[in-house]
Amino acid sequence: MTVCGSRNNTFRDFKTALKSNPNVFNVLLVDAEAPVNTTPCQHLKHRDNWDLPTIDEEHCQLMVQTMEAWLIADIETLKQFYGQGFQENAIPKNQEVEKIDKKRLEPSLKAATRHTKKGYYHKIQHASKLLALLEVDKVRQAAPHCDRLFTTLIQKM
Repeated sequence: MTVCGSRNNTFRDFKTALKSNPNVFNVLLVDAEAPVNTTPCQHLKHRDNWDLPTIDEEHCQLMVQTMEAWLIADIETLKQFYGQGFQENAIPKNQEVEKIDKKRLEPSLKAATRHTKKGYYHKIQHASKLLALLEVDKVRQAAPHCDRLFTTLIQKM
């Protein structure tokens, strides 16, 4: 897995990887940034005007609406990571985490973590560590796009 930075950098690097490594299963994984009501490729075409005409849908994966939805799908891991002072009641209670509006996700994490020793949730400092700790089955149950990603990867292995 290669973290590529911004959305546009990620898309650019994905297209480059398709050309330079055509025998590898390349995956574009980005935040959807909005509710998803179409296929991932159609969503990215409509939202970002990204042209993916020759890409099979399995190569296009979304974190809906943002990666933070996957984090709040596993409250227990968040509580353990942040420890004392974590305020669970600040996290939206919707079991369908991908339906929580993007504008609520990061602010709710910041509110829940503001009194912890690690301090406010910070995407750059905390997200990759948290993703590595999540209970995958919990997140897959709460986030259909996460389940789709894992199902695709398992089929390709």
